[in-house]
Amino acid sequence: TQKMSLLSSAVLVVLLGLSVHSEAPVTPQLDMTSRILEANRLTHILVEGDVVVSKKRNALKCWSRYCTWKKSLNGLVEVPYSISDYYYDEEKVLIQKAMETFHQKTCVRFVPYRGQSDHLSIQSEMGCWSSIGRDGGAQVVSLSVYGCLDHGTIQHELLHALGFHHEHTRSDRDQYVRINWENLPAVNAHDFHKKDTNNLDTPYDYSSIMHYGRTAFSSALGAETITPIPDSSVPTGQREDMSDLDVLRVNRLYGCSW
Repeated sequence: TQKMSLLSSAVLVVLLGLSVHSEAPVTPQLDMTSRILEANRLTHILVEGDVVVSKKRNALKCWSRYCTWKKSLNGLVEVPYSISDYYYDEEKVLIQKAMETFHQKTCVRFVPYRGQSDHLSIQSEMGCWSSIGRDGGAQVVSLSVYGCLDHGTIQHELLHALGFHHEHTRSDRDQYVRINWENLPAVNAHDFHKKDTNNLDTPYDYSSIMHYGRTAFSSALGAETITPIPDSSVPTGQREDMSDLDVLRVNRLYGCSW
């Protein structure tokens, strides 16, 4: 079967040291950033750690309204999705539970795929990743069963699919964080370049689910790559749920009345 063949894959064995995905624990000491980066360790098509570059657009930015999802006449933004049958039922429930927060706090509705031309295809590929915004057709969001099915990581990748970059790469970030380039491997420097983002008139959010932790991509154990300024003691990136500002940005980007 598909599951047994994937479980026998040498790559997954080396990467994970596991043989049955239902028994694959998430290492408790790793924060969300570390989990995503570890899950993506052998996936080399990504930028910023978990963003796949679109083959249909010539830039990562969502220009104008091109790559946002369309609002219906009822004021709701319906995002069709399908979930691979590779997942067990309890794993599908975890994904749908993360979607439910969007339903409760925004006008975004993740709805089952019924033949719509554009939709999210949620699959357990190697790693946790998504493209930025609506990319057209069957758009893969990878949520590997090996480390990507915690609540915050699912929301993180869904926010990418809705059109959001990482908080620490937003256009005004230099006023709020210092990037310690000396602690970054040269190959990862481009992952911290600022983006020409639409910040939606919202303040910088250290507690965003889209903010990476202090040691992301660090070249030495414990060395900080991101330091808050002027107060270096400020925590970066909570791991439980979308922050209030994350929710506000979704509502502003999509013109929700929440």
